[in-house]
Amino acid sequence: MAAQQLPNDLHLDTLAVRTALERSQYGENSEALYLTSGYVQSSAASSAARFAMEEEGFTYSRVGNPTVSSMELRLAALEGTEAAVATSSGMSAILLLGMALLKAGDHVICSQSVFGSVIPMFSREFAKFGVETTFVSQTDVAAWKAAVRPNTKLLFAETPTNPLTEVCDIQALADIAHNAGAFLAVDNCFATPVLQRPVTMGADFIIHSGTKFLDGQGRVMAGAICCTQKQRDDIFLPVIRTAGMVLAPFNAWVLLKGMETLAIRVKAQSASTLAVAQWLEAQPQVARVFYPGLPSHAQHELAMRQQSGSGGAVLSFEVKAPDVEAARKNAFHVLDSMQVLSLCTNLGDTKTLAAHPASTSHGRLSEAQRQLAGIGQGLIRVAVGLEHIDDITADLARGLNTL
Repeated sequence: MAAQQLPNDLHLDTLAVRTALERSQYGENSEALYLTSGYVQSSAASSAARFAMEEEGFTYSRVGNPTVSSMELRLAALEGTEAAVATSSGMSAILLLGMALLKAGDHVICSQSVFGSVIPMFSREFAKFGVETTFVSQTDVAAWKAAVRPNTKLLFAETPTNPLTEVCDIQALADIAHNAGAFLAVDNCFATPVLQRPVTMGADFIIHSGTKFLDGQGRVMAGAICCTQKQRDDIFLPVIRTAGMVLAPFNAWVLLKGMETLAIRVKAQSASTLAVAQWLEAQPQVARVFYPGLPSHAQHELAMRQQSGSGGAVLSFEVKAPDVEAARKNAFHVLDSMQVLSLCTNLGDTKTLAAHPASTSHGRLSEAQRQLAGIGQGLIRVAVGLEHIDDITADLARGLNTL
């Protein structure tokens, strides 16, 4: 099945609503949900040709599904890439990236500030198969360059990072990677294509946890890699067909509906997040606020250039405390005092979610690894939703004002 024919000059908001496979013979306006694992073939010869990839058509939903294909087309259109391959979660997308690109003896350079589960993925799981990873400062371009080896195959960064919202210079890292004959993969989960398109700055692969903003309401797990059509067909599809980390059709359909409102949500949530960040900076109980939209952020100017002038919809802040034990106690008090916001480790939801990274997303890391990543016990991450700003700040104030 082919994609619907659309003009070439459509805006992102329109692509988010219109990009999909051609309608079926029934002419449905909302993309169809194909809940099927297999597909009836017209003849044995046609079946053989499809399984040999000599003829277009669906054979088995581990290999391809119309709803999943529509979701992939839509995300690729938003990111400005030729193609995308959907996976069962954001972490499975990174697993697919490693399995498809890396082999024993290869070297990876990774930001030390990435999402907590990514660090053991590279340092432990991929290491089992002879892949070595060097972790460097997210923001130190010289450190990335100095870490390059003759066997470096991949540079991996997320920008902004989870949870400290550190921003890397995508173009600079792309230049380092390409000069070394390596690839650059950028996790664009926080910014989404609404705020930045890493491919326009030289990134080779764009990683997504569709569980977050692409869904937008915390309903399903999903992931994706955006890439060229050749990379999709020759590098990623052979692995995903064998390994089976595929996205379920229902989850793909939920993401299709979520992406239709992506731009509206991200822009509104980003505006609210800036207001919450400014409010937090003025609170005497807050030691520091991490948000790219604030002038106090170390990479503020870079973020404004790369992210369409927006800081995004996620911030973190540290509560004041005299020592580590008190910091953890104070952070827990603020979270336990909430009556409106959700104590939840997801993000990108229409509901505002708050979490304690040191004991959740980065809880499996050693204290040394957490310190290296800058994850303190007093740190709280807030993914701002669509509630009224005054209600969000009032709920955070319940705990801050009673420390």
